[in-house]
Amino acid sequence: MNFESYISYRYLTAKKGRFLAFLNFISIAGVAIGVAALIVVISVMTGFGNNLREKIIGTTPHLMIEKETGVKDFDALAQKIRDVEGVKGVSPYIQGNVFLESEGQAMGLMARGINPETEGQITKVTQYLKQGKLSDLTEDTVIIGSELARYFDYKLGDSITIISLGSGIAGEGWRHKLKIVGVFKSGMTDFDMNLVLVNLKNAQHIFNLPENVVSGLGIKIDEPYKADDMKNKIYGLFGYGFIVKTWIDINRNLFEALFLEKWGLFIILTLMVLVASFNIISTLVVTVSSKIHDIGILKSIGATRSSIRKIFTKQGIYIGSMGTFWGLVSGLAICYALRTYVKVPQDIYSIDHVPVDVQLFDVAAIVLAAMVISFVATIYPALKAANLQPVEALRHE
Repeated sequence: MNFESYISYRYLTAKKGRFLAFLNFISIAGVAIGVAALIVVISVMTGFGNNLREKIIGTTPHLMIEKETGVKDFDALAQKIRDVEGVKGVSPYIQGNVFLESEGQAMGLMARGINPETEGQITKVTQYLKQGKLSDLTEDTVIIGSELARYFDYKLGDSITIISLGSGIAGEGWRHKLKIVGVFKSGMTDFDMNLVLVNLKNAQHIFNLPENVVSGLGIKIDEPYKADDMKNKIYGLFGYGFIVKTWIDINRNLFEALFLEKWGLFIILTLMVLVASFNIISTLVVTVSSKIHDIGILKSIGATRSSIRKIFTKQGIYIGSMGTFWGLVSGLAICYALRTYVKVPQDIYSIDHVPVDVQLFDVAAIVLAAMVISFVATIYPALKAANLQPVEALRHE
């Protein structure tokens, strides 16, 4: 340990001068609280964001291939897609708007026609089913969301009437009476309230489509976050006659909002560390003022301006490092406690604990930001001490 580090450490841990010790403690505590708050908030935000992504992936295929006029001969196209490397499953679907007729009122819904045998390959609908089985989804039956069932007090075996707007030549509205054979709960209120599942053949009848035509094909791939790469690969194989959308494209506005919210909170909470850095500045200024005699003696025996500056710079860095360390420990401990011991209403969030996700990059960014702010806070007091002349310093004695 060189003499600058030794003197900095002595100033920081000296038993004399309780006021300076108190200021050092306040400075360390301020940085620690700011760092801990940043780690906890960013980890909780990341956890909720990842949980939302998992729910979206569970209810939406990773990729969807569609055509404005409908996808014809979809079985042959599905087989070609299955042969593409990285594809785990393919299933056809039909999707359109319908109205639910209940007690003389009409409510808009989204009806999705699925193949019960292959739908489990591309979504987690089988995991989301709370009542009934997917194999029960035959013609003239329907599976509804838990929120819709709760709102209208529907139960298995009840019948609902949906009104389709028709398509093709007919162009007329039609009433279809369907029996409820299942209830699903995805954890996303919009899906659980507004989505109903019907058999693919029944959907073709509801929307007046030929037997060999569907709205599109849903695709599940090995790596969901590389959906854009698979999208380009499919365009390369089949050309641009089809419309290929990824789960990221469909929810891009939501993900951008989550990203901005997360980093907006990061910037706001970083201001807490910035405010704490003013404690470091005030602590070092008071330390310099109380150590004028020491600075004069050090300079008179040959200490350079650089050495004096390093003494107080290192003291500030020690304070910032200790605050960052204890903030890191406290933040990780709070995250562990939240994830392990704090429960949340499962009927609201579809999870029974706080979804905390501590990312190494986020923690590294927080630690780096705290250390940079702590270093910047040392510049003025250290320069003030370094510019002090020995004669001026000793004249105060």
